[in-house]
Amino acid sequence: MPDQPGDTSPAPTRVLVVDDEALVRAGFRALVGSAPDLEVVGEASHGADAVRQARALRPDVVLMDLRMPVMDGLEATRYLAGEPDGPRVLVVTTFDHDEYVFQALRAGASGFVLKDTPPERLLDAIRVVAAGESLLAPSVTTRLVSAFVRQAPTAPTPDDARLAGLTEREREVLALVARGRSNAELAAELVVEVTTVKTHVSRLLAKLGARDRAQLVVVAYESGLVAPSGRADG
Repeated sequence: MPDQPGDTSPAPTRVLVVDDEALVRAGFRALVGSAPDLEVVGEASHGADAVRQARALRPDVVLMDLRMPVMDGLEATRYLAGEPDGPRVLVVTTFDHDEYVFQALRAGASGFVLKDTPPERLLDAIRVVAAGESLLAPSVTTRLVSAFVRQAPTAPTPDDARLAGLTEREREVLALVARGRSNAELAAELVVEVTTVKTHVSRLLAKLGARDRAQLVVVAYESGLVAPSGRADG
């Protein structure tokens, strides 16, 4: 139905579904299509096709499986994250290999959900990522730290050069973001307004050259600001 004159309702969020299993793609298409504010604009069965379709269809969010033939989701995510004004990537995983999820975040994914996530939570996850936020629950963050520690060749130190330009408050905010805190939770813990938290996060993104909160988490782990125990160092 065409828009009525003066209709100011926002356009639906455009979603590209990427999975090598046709039944999974069909399920995601039906679920996403049931939400009036979301729209599936295409499907892809492997990473190379996902990159081609993303360039042609310009989706806002890509639902990305990790293990696929031809090109896996990790490499596809890296390509898409490097595109000017590229889509947000939401990884959908079974969590069989935690290290792949961490690598996907390093490659530029904005977050991830499990394939058995309740339908409404998956729809909310798409909305969150489309809005420019990242999706990182505290329980998942703990697993990512463990995955990083397993693959890290040397122990990181909290005097990492990337942290040199941060204020003490910014380091505190970064550590809390790395533990999966939302803006509202950060505001409550720091006893400040949510708008103040948003300002701190924006400054962290700019100073660290991070695309979104997911990338802030990666920096916090790699720099050693957040230790495997969840304790903030230094």
